[in-house]
Amino acid sequence: MRRLLLAGALAATVGAGVPALARAQAAASEETRPPNRAGQQPAFPGQTRAPKATTATAYRVVPVAKGLAHPWGLAFLPDGRMLVTERPGRLRIVGKDGALSAPVAGVPAVASGGQLGLYGLALDPAFARTGLVYLAYSAPAPGGSTLEVARGRLAEGGAPKLEEVRVIFRATPVESGGANIGGRLVFAPDGTLFVTVGDRFQSRDLAQSLDNDLGKMVRINPDGAIPKTNPFVGRAGARPEIWSYGERNGEAAAINPWTHQLWVVEHGARGGDEINIPLAGKNYGWPVITYGEDYSGALIGQGITQQAGMEQPIYYWDPVIAPSGMAFYTGGLFPAWKGDLFVGGLGSERVSRLVLKGDRVVGEEWLFQELHARIRDVVQGPDGALYLLTDAAQGEVLKVTPR
Repeated sequence: MRRLLLAGALAATVGAGVPALARAQAAASEETRPPNRAGQQPAFPGQTRAPKATTATAYRVVPVAKGLAHPWGLAFLPDGRMLVTERPGRLRIVGKDGALSAPVAGVPAVASGGQLGLYGLALDPAFARTGLVYLAYSAPAPGGSTLEVARGRLAEGGAPKLEEVRVIFRATPVESGGANIGGRLVFAPDGTLFVTVGDRFQSRDLAQSLDNDLGKMVRINPDGAIPKTNPFVGRAGARPEIWSYGERNGEAAAINPWTHQLWVVEHGARGGDEINIPLAGKNYGWPVITYGEDYSGALIGQGITQQAGMEQPIYYWDPVIAPSGMAFYTGGLFPAWKGDLFVGGLGSERVSRLVLKGDRVVGEEWLFQELHARIRDVVQGPDGALYLLTDAAQGEVLKVTPR
């Protein structure tokens, strides 16, 4: 599987009802379809439909491992092997030759069905010393399930297993639905752990309330304790683990290596996938403000996209890409891509390469469409290659290198 990408222009057409600003952006962008909700306009130029960006970058995509059941998250071990989660509840070690280990023992019980399952993972920043692995998953609970985070020490003397497993975070409340769970884990430079928690779909209004974890970014210490610097510590009626709120369903998250800030991509409904930079105590608007519309075609709330006291996304897609997994590229294998942000797409079956200028998206290119695969995660390897997880019953780990 390979493709040569050459600089070029894309002619685009949009519906007559699309505002002039959106028309001007669409004319030079990868996206040619009209947005789901006619009449909505971006809050500032370049907030959506960035100009098409192309580079003369030839690449090849080769499978590294096959036969994974809906792989969800990937992390590299210090020796170059990979840990991969499978949504049904298994954790695998992928050898450098692509061989899959037996399922790692000791993984906590996982609720499955729909979007429920085992999600993102992260290695302790001091993994070489501690051997600690952090997992996010849907845990069965009376009345439904809840998002939990557990950590355990990876032991490999024989069959691999997690030892000393302990739950360090449990989202509240328990919900019966099987969608919009969240589940990405990202360690911040200060050693705290960010956890994306979705709104659970049927409870979206709770994203605006501080007495629960749904529709929030959560920040905890590696042992599950609450950092004293969290914005709502000591506030009556607020969960102290909350970092930011008003977020629908973050399935892509990464630390910007240049600014050291957390970036998150969250799912919209029909339209309105967003990139946000969650700051302490800020409200990102869901479901009061959002771009796009509900799955029925109805307005979400009052159908507004801006309101005082609520943050705007730095970028959004409408129609959506169904994002999952993201990576800032800092490697040397692809010099033309250095400094860019790569965001996986599920329903869109592609990766969006975003050219950044500071905290703004100034260009976008759609890559790997020839794979016809749902991209669940995007990770830069220690070798500078890009690694992709495909979300399928027979999912793969794919490696992208220069051709």
